[in-house]
Amino acid sequence: MILPSRDAALALLHEFTASESLRKHAYAVEAIMRAYAFRFAADIAAGVTAGPAAGVASTEVDEQFWGLVGLLHDFDYERFPQAPEHPLEGSKILAERGWPEDFRRAILSHASYTGVTRERLVERTLFAVDELSGFVTAVALVKPSRSLAAVDARSVRKKLKDKAFARSVNREEVVQGPAELGVDFDEHCTFVIAAMTGIALELGL
Repeated sequence: MILPSRDAALALLHEFTASESLRKHAYAVEAIMRAYAFRFAADIAAGVTAGPAAGVASTEVDEQFWGLVGLLHDFDYERFPQAPEHPLEGSKILAERGWPEDFRRAILSHASYTGVTRERLVERTLFAVDELSGFVTAVALVKPSRSLAAVDARSVRKKLKDKAFARSVNREEVVQGPAELGVDFDEHCTFVIAAMTGIALELGL
């Protein structure tokens, strides 16, 4: 399958998303998705018999595909913020622009109300990182250093218990995501933070 380039995806994101915070969210999810694709590809190559990548074909773990899914999963949100328009309207736009059906399916699956089940590893991974990445950003921004370096799994868990903090984040999905993916919550948090730290300057964190 031939996907449009990252430059084309980035242009599409910027065409529909003016908000800097929404763009940074897209960059964060892209980075985490690429990191997980790399990790799972290594697990598959090593012949792991347990964990999320067990029994998954190597062809299912494509870093470019996963990264672009992360980059564009919310590209339509600024124009269509209400459910179910997002991400259904975005999927229509992607179809018109020539993006393949299985790519669009992966994006549709991150919103449970679309009825698109999360059957593939890429879909479960996107769901697991989406809400959590936003919450990690919120935690970093209230640290004195406003830095990801000050965030760890413990501080994320602590802030999750504070219902007044980052109210827009769906806490049920933050917990449900890694459970569906089959990874330990703290391990998942640590992985997400590390992946985001890799682009900390781009994220302003």
